[in-house]
Amino acid sequence: MQTAPIIDLSAIPAAQCAAVLALMETVAALTEITRRQEHLIAELNHALHGKRSEKLTEDERQLAFEDLSIALAEVEAEKETRAAKAGDGAAKPAPKRTIGNLPAALPRIEEIIEPASLICPCGCGIMHKIGEDRTERLDIVPAQLRVIVTVRPKYACRTCTDGVTQAPAPSHLIIGGLPTEATLAHILVGKYADHLPLYRQSQILARAGLDLHRAVLADWVGKAAFHLKPVVDRLAEHPKRSGKLFMDETTAPVLGPGRGTTKTGYLWALARDDRPWGGDDPPGVVYFYAPGRAGENAETFLTGFDGILQVDGYTGYNRLTKPSRRGGKPVRVAHCWAHARRKLKEVFDRDGSEIAAEGLRRIAEFYAVEADSRGISPGQRLSARQARTAPLVAAFGDWLQAHRRKISVKSRLGEKLTYIHNHWDGLQTFLTDGRVEIDNNRVENLIRPTIALNRKNALFAGHDEGGIAWGRIASLIETCKINGIEPFAYLKVTLTAIANGHPQSRLDDLLPWNFKPSI
Repeated sequence: MQTAPIIDLSAIPAAQCAAVLALMETVAALTEITRRQEHLIAELNHALHGKRSEKLTEDERQLAFEDLSIALAEVEAEKETRAAKAGDGAAKPAPKRTIGNLPAALPRIEEIIEPASLICPCGCGIMHKIGEDRTERLDIVPAQLRVIVTVRPKYACRTCTDGVTQAPAPSHLIIGGLPTEATLAHILVGKYADHLPLYRQSQILARAGLDLHRAVLADWVGKAAFHLKPVVDRLAEHPKRSGKLFMDETTAPVLGPGRGTTKTGYLWALARDDRPWGGDDPPGVVYFYAPGRAGENAETFLTGFDGILQVDGYTGYNRLTKPSRRGGKPVRVAHCWAHARRKLKEVFDRDGSEIAAEGLRRIAEFYAVEADSRGISPGQRLSARQARTAPLVAAFGDWLQAHRRKISVKSRLGEKLTYIHNHWDGLQTFLTDGRVEIDNNRVENLIRPTIALNRKNALFAGHDEGGIAWGRIASLIETCKINGIEPFAYLKVTLTAIANGHPQSRLDDLLPWNFKPSI
């Protein structure tokens, strides 16, 4: 492997040093982009021409192509963006037009964009129309396909030859492409909210007379995912400023390259929901994909967060509580009483254990207090818990230890009681802070419809890269839902704003909870 030559910056004049460093950084970035692109192309070729023993079913093959195509389109969008920034006015290559024809039967809606002024610059008078440029892009209105025809008349002066004027072409997210931003939003919502893989969306469009291959839709989704990444990254920063968050993880089956079978990936959900105690911060959820369940993934995703983390009993979170934690100070863990209750319920449902039934009755008393105090301020909740719940929890602790001494730790009930004992400190955290919930159900309820239904309908992600895109778009869609925002309307407006050059310094304006739908 050829290594990059070492440059002696001391031999370069100070005035040129910054430019050389910037060029080196650009070269390094482009090298990494090329490496990733070559890797994805190799995997795509393997999916196409792999061994017969690794042959995929139709659904598996389509999903693999879909997610690899999305990842390749995202890489292309990044390369194009970097090239545009580095161009400095140089001639730009002609934009690639997505292959496809818009059926003549689709209704056309013309939007005529006139110049700001028709007065000839030389003072000759009013210009006259000498022609026009027309572009067509596919637009989707729910349950209706149509074509947006953009007409930009050209005007010229009858007296002189220097007075041609025409309105500038509107900005598009995909330059030269067929889809409007509404079309992109529709496809994203279909795939990540309505759980329709792209090849099924292609089949739906074909029934309407529009022949768009899955690969074309994948290209569109990949480019949209690239442009939405800064918004999701910004969305992920907000919860980490909070004093308390929820976190949970769930399996996300992913096709293993070259194996012809699925492997187990994981989507980690990081959520903020302060509504039960009247907090001012809006609710939100961010999904991070990782190929495994190791606790170091949670450590990476939580970089910068130092508050209370409400989780289930998974031991991978333990590393977050240690002084050696990377990315911040040790967090304080609040464990979930719903999980503790579930352990006892499993035993009761299996053999009708009276001990398990007694534990369930005691935990029900905790939840009765919580029901009475829901929606009041953290201080009031804490007072209610200290006065009513703390004695009940203390009595439960005595009951727990008394039965642990009598029951074999190797028995089914003994294992469940040991689980509760091992998480006892975290199970009492809610008694010391009125912002903390008694359980982790908030984040579990966010994961359940998003991931479980997609697993059922889409079967699995076609690639690790698909898991990343899955988490990214799901973050925006689910945050819209819990803030009462319609995802299609939000994505349409947000993609349009990005296409029109929305400044990076104002990304907060594009977060779902700041979206103001037009009436």
